[in-house]
Amino acid sequence: MDTKAMEMMFENLKPIYEKMIPFNKYLGIKIDSISTNGVVVRIDMRDDLIGNFAKNILHGGVISTILDFTGGVIAHIHELNEMKNASMDKLAKRLANTGTIDMRIDYIRPGKGSYFLATGHILRLGQRVAVTRTELVNDEGVLIAVGTSTYIVG
Repeated sequence: MDTKAMEMMFENLKPIYEKMIPFNKYLGIKIDSISTNGVVVRIDMRDDLIGNFAKNILHGGVISTILDFTGGVIAHIHELNEMKNASMDKLAKRLANTGTIDMRIDYIRPGKGSYFLATGHILRLGQRVAVTRTELVNDEGVLIAVGTSTYIVG
């Protein structure tokens, strides 16, 4: 599969990630960009995502969900890059079998902002395990949280 076909595949995954996973849809998780190089995930602040009403900050569970989701997408991107010559059925099966097996979130600052962006990179991609590092920043680029996650792949 050439780069253009891979990019089209990533674009076709966006609505699956955003609309077919009920919890992502409920939270309002959106993919700003996705390519062979990575992903930028966005969530807009809403009243029902506040964890501390006195300080008006994003709930820690929402933060961990965004970082977990971002890490999973990063693992998918790298799996697809490694398997670009595989059949669509094999690719779909491999992606469907991805799941989180460990996650650590470090909350650096309170989640204040009108929106938040998550990015990251792969630390290791093996035959059965992927490890990612993710970051969440607010609308001013201030680092809110970082995560290291391990996923079962394949």
